[in-house]
Amino acid sequence: MATEQLTGLGPVEAFALVGALGVGSQWLAWRLKLPAIVLMLAAGLIVGPALGLLDPQRDIGDLVQPLISLAVAVILFEGGLTLDLHKLGDARKGVTRLVLIGAPLGWFLSTSALHWGAGLGWEAATVFGGIMVVTGPTVIAPLLRQAKLQKRPANLLQWEAIVNDPVGALAAVLAFEFVLVGREAESLPDALLQLGVGIAIAMAVGIAAGAAISYTFRRAYVPEYMKVPVLFATLLVTFAFPNMMLHESGLLAVTVMGLIIANADLPSFEELRRFKEHATVLLVSGVFILLAASMDFASLGQLTWRAGLFVALVILVARPVTVLVSLIGTGLPRNEKLLIALTGPRGVVLVAVAGLFGERLAANGVSDGAVVGPLAFVLVLTTVVLHGFTLAPLARRLGLASKGKPGVLILGGSRFTTALAQALKREEVPVLIADPNHARLVRPRAAGLPVFYGDILGEAAEDSLEVLSYATLIAATENDAYNTLVATDFGSEFGRDQVWQLARVKGERARHALPTQLGGRPFGAGKTYGELDELMRQGWKLSVTQLSEDYGFDQWKEDRPNAMLLGRMSADGVFKRFLPEDAELLFPARAEALIKDLPEDQRESAREALKRRRTELRVNTARGRMSPGVKLVALVPPEDQTSKRVE
Repeated sequence: MATEQLTGLGPVEAFALVGALGVGSQWLAWRLKLPAIVLMLAAGLIVGPALGLLDPQRDIGDLVQPLISLAVAVILFEGGLTLDLHKLGDARKGVTRLVLIGAPLGWFLSTSALHWGAGLGWEAATVFGGIMVVTGPTVIAPLLRQAKLQKRPANLLQWEAIVNDPVGALAAVLAFEFVLVGREAESLPDALLQLGVGIAIAMAVGIAAGAAISYTFRRAYVPEYMKVPVLFATLLVTFAFPNMMLHESGLLAVTVMGLIIANADLPSFEELRRFKEHATVLLVSGVFILLAASMDFASLGQLTWRAGLFVALVILVARPVTVLVSLIGTGLPRNEKLLIALTGPRGVVLVAVAGLFGERLAANGVSDGAVVGPLAFVLVLTTVVLHGFTLAPLARRLGLASKGKPGVLILGGSRFTTALAQALKREEVPVLIADPNHARLVRPRAAGLPVFYGDILGEAAEDSLEVLSYATLIAATENDAYNTLVATDFGSEFGRDQVWQLARVKGERARHALPTQLGGRPFGAGKTYGELDELMRQGWKLSVTQLSEDYGFDQWKEDRPNAMLLGRMSADGVFKRFLPEDAELLFPARAEALIKDLPEDQRESAREALKRRRTELRVNTARGRMSPGVKLVALVPPEDQTSKRVE
């Protein structure tokens, strides 16, 4: 075959390919709204065993396993860093049960499925069964957003994944160490003593490292620009030192370290959160590509029909029994228990840790260790594909999906936001107006609109708001600084393109301009809070008009020559803002008028720039957004409200 003649890639080229494939798969999954793990596994299989372009052992060499070990350590640290116990909310009781009861029970049932279903020996089955406790937050989070689950079942699934991710890995570490120590020690007491000492050292190192980071960061002994490097260096030391005492106990240490830091309430935690998010995306991508590319079709060929029996036992027996028994007495409705019981996708930690421990088991004389990696691969691929395509329909069938169109969360109760919320509500778009000023909510509450009193950034909002029900945030209070703060904070949650903000007072001046990474996308036809409030006092109204073949955009403009277009609703009810660049193309007279208002020395360059933007392609693209079926949301002045077409 042609692939047999390939001499392979150099280490640099191999790393470049892994990075491109991993991050590219994550981006493509985001665009296609598919589980990223499926595309990463497919990409790794294609360039690895299918085409032979990438062979990690050949191209990278002996560094593959240490790199995967370090990546798993960072991923587990990320899991621990996510365990802020103050944010459990009303999911606390269910999550506690799923951890304290569900993890041991799931370990036992998974081990039994591996032994009786897949035919593994008890040693390999016990190690792999511990890993199978995890459900993987990197997999469940995008599935939850896609399925639009109601808050409580979504919280339970997400927090179970976050908490059990390190718990399952730790269970595997304990079982793995027990197997190794049991084989090396002369007696069972010696084995237990060696295991206990190793675990104690790992716990102590993790606690000490987490406490040291928390103390030095809080006391400002580390400058801001060095906090992430210091954190990363400490993480490496915390992982490496316990491993010198007990194999793989460093995984326990880094998880404990992350847990300590997560609950230390550090003022610089946001920088640490960004670090672990960025690092995890890169490492998850790299680990999946490397593991899939390292997969040998011959090893998959070793699997028999018992592998299918094992997967069926896990999905249909082990997972449902674990959840249903754990949630007895929690008071959760039957449908919520059923949804959680039938949802258990496995992710990167399972594949990475299983592959790592499988090879270590095989190297230490446990023959079944060679099939642990292929079994994990099959289980992850099956569960991700299954739940990726069935979670949303199952949630709808059980009545646990958020109903209706994607909602709009509006910050600030004013005349303008009240009118906007009323207009959206008439179109059956879920809306919520939030404001930390109780007096500002009098008007929207009198209009029968749902409101939230309090700071949208506070823990009370996080506990009580169905954030997954909203796809868009509009920051529109009278406080420009607060709008910018909220828009910046929610940018990572909603996506930058779905967080909008009113124009700031003097925001167009160079002295007051902010970096593009701060604040939200412009909304409100370039008007500030005060300007919009004055327009509403003068009698301007919110209009929602549906375009059709008989009534197009040109006719709409003719009927409303002075209207300010704010946004549009697509046929599926998604509210989208009106892009400022479209305004120059669709309202040429207004664009020319704005240029005339500029200083004389700036007019010529502004006209040239506008001319360059007015290409046929851009104009057609802008007009395409105003196609039949689209509903236009606009502010209409009193003189334009006499048209029969104004709604």
